[in-house]
Amino acid sequence: MVDIDVPDYSGACVNNIVPALIQHKEIGEGWIPNEILESNQVVLLVLDGLGYEQYCRYKYLLPSLADFSDNVISTVFPTTTSTALTSITTGSTPGEHGIVGYKIRVGSETLNILRWTTESGPAAAEIEPQQFQPIIPFNGESPTVISPAAFVDGGFTAAHLRHTNYAGYWMVSSIAVEVGSALRGGESFVYVYYDGLDKVGHIKGFGLHYEAELRQIDHIVQSIVEELPKGASLIITADHGMVQVGENLTEISPDVLNMATGISGEARFVWLHAKDQQIERIIDAATEAHGEVAWVFTVHDLLNQGWFGRDISEAARSRLGQVALVVHAETALVPDKKSGPNLVARHGSVTDEERLVPLLALKNS
Repeated sequence: MVDIDVPDYSGACVNNIVPALIQHKEIGEGWIPNEILESNQVVLLVLDGLGYEQYCRYKYLLPSLADFSDNVISTVFPTTTSTALTSITTGSTPGEHGIVGYKIRVGSETLNILRWTTESGPAAAEIEPQQFQPIIPFNGESPTVISPAAFVDGGFTAAHLRHTNYAGYWMVSSIAVEVGSALRGGESFVYVYYDGLDKVGHIKGFGLHYEAELRQIDHIVQSIVEELPKGASLIITADHGMVQVGENLTEISPDVLNMATGISGEARFVWLHAKDQQIERIIDAATEAHGEVAWVFTVHDLLNQGWFGRDISEAARSRLGQVALVVHAETALVPDKKSGPNLVARHGSVTDEERLVPLLALKNS
């Protein structure tokens, strides 16, 4: 069995940030500064796609972070936005909240979590978000959430951000304005989500566009810092990092696909769904075809190692496949190179570039 660093779901992992900040108490030891936990007002900024290794590599483009304390923590498995954001807002593991990937098999169809659609179209009526993900976010409190305005009515928003004061922004310049308004209004906890870096990484990879976006993020951070009252704190983290894949795509073996009843997940963490009598054959075929670029695990392997946490709900368990292809090389597994999005940088797997995220903190004293 391959030795993988499984997230410490009881300590320095993104699922424990919100409970620690809201309850003003340490979960695990030493990864959130005590002065931050003691703050009466806290802003949590989640930068989609800023892995710790990328943060270290490009820190010179982020001078506004020079005075922040710097720590590294783990995100959840799989390292994908839908799973990680739900763990952040609900303070729970993927096995508990059930958003176990980007694309999840529901019956005979596949639910795209971020769009909340299946092959049949919009799915909110048939797959009710609050039942699909039953854990109430933010420990049952209703903080101000500052996130893109376009997401306000989405199914995924209902699943992981319900019962909040949603302050949607259309322009990046509005983020700090909304933060300042919430803090002046007496809000004790403010959640901010920004997805620009993830988008640029997917579309352009780690190049000039990525560097320009980091400079934009530096301005966002500085603008938020300027809105912090004395004694207030800003925490910055991410949902995952990224790996540059470019055009290095690997088609999933037709023999493997023909034995599967369906696939889910994403291109760096592929679930194969299969009937019991086909599992051993799929494992053999997948290992032969893709063993050089991906680890092949059974669902029992991953559950026994606690990849999704130790507590697995029946709903979460039913959404997992029987065999997982977890990519460790700089490639992506796709059914067909000619179809699907052309993404330069990707995520989803368990490499350090994808798994490790920053935990940066500053208190305005």
